[in-house]
Amino acid sequence: MTTGYLVLETGEVFEGEWIGAEYEIAGEVVFNTGMTGYQEMMTDPSYAGQILTFSYPLIGNYGLNETDDESFQVSASAILAGEVTETPNHYQSHSTMTEKLMKANIPGLKNIDTRAVVAAVRKHQTVRGKIVFNERNVKDDEDWGVKENAALVDSVTVQEMMTYGSGNHHVVLVDFGYKKSILTALLENDCKVTVVPYNTSYDTIQDLYPDGVLFSNGPGDPMEMKPYFTTIKKLTQSYPSLGICLGHQVIALAYGASTEKMPFGHRGSNHPVIDTTTGKVWITSQNHGYVVIENSVDSNEFEVLFRNVNDKTVEGMRHISLPLQSVQFHPEAHPGPSDTAYVFDDFIKQVSSAKENEVVKI
Repeated sequence: MTTGYLVLETGEVFEGEWIGAEYEIAGEVVFNTGMTGYQEMMTDPSYAGQILTFSYPLIGNYGLNETDDESFQVSASAILAGEVTETPNHYQSHSTMTEKLMKANIPGLKNIDTRAVVAAVRKHQTVRGKIVFNERNVKDDEDWGVKENAALVDSVTVQEMMTYGSGNHHVVLVDFGYKKSILTALLENDCKVTVVPYNTSYDTIQDLYPDGVLFSNGPGDPMEMKPYFTTIKKLTQSYPSLGICLGHQVIALAYGASTEKMPFGHRGSNHPVIDTTTGKVWITSQNHGYVVIENSVDSNEFEVLFRNVNDKTVEGMRHISLPLQSVQFHPEAHPGPSDTAYVFDDFIKQVSSAKENEVVKI
């Protein structure tokens, strides 16, 4: 095995062994606390530009299958893991972690002290790092691989419209880097889904005659989507709409709210959120590094529908008069619990109601 190193901009160095492709790469170092779901995490487009650390110590033990990828590619720039199993045991397994990374030409390190890496990220908060061949001190002029959000979203969005299914409800999925499980959830709710690039114009979407619009998850800083806020707001005023993760953030920004970078984000499959209307707590899957600032939300237009139990951050909003809702967590989960899958049911009910009432689209 070839020895490799993770070098953080804060000076820490961690030794490991190369896995997958062997080339140096840099990016923001993040961690996920999930015990399972490494295949879904690796292929989640929201990890574009990031070095993903699996905090669970044993990765790859049930292999990788042909159905659980959340996109057509491994989206994380690189992975860091403790022990990696080369002999997985599961009836659906068709490849190992190493084989998956090699095929995708994605590098990583195994046998690295992931507990120490996570501790460093928690200590320093946002941390950039680089996987390198030789141990060395960082330099001020180091290329940390940071890309603008538009470039990240461009790398994961569809390049042209794609239509799936033939259900009774036509939903346009605005793609900032959508997870396949979102598409699957809509198809299972009797939808025909047209996936469009995030920069598609209002007129083009209007010409598709949708019954509803869903704004997807995706990578990076939501404020860099500012050129599209006007279109986003107009769409939400015209059609029943749902935003998920980055989609939630850009909707909030389009209506004048603000967002901020979190210390080290929410990335895991057991984050508790409380429904402010019922007091009921749901366990959710999350993957985000930015959050909507609650006191920036116009209470004359939106009510905060969900809050994180641990840090009280905004986890969802509902418009007071429009059929518009957004959630910070992932109701489609994968990986994670399906507690909040009803969010899709609520969205489809709004779509059905709008059709029945023949709402005039402006």
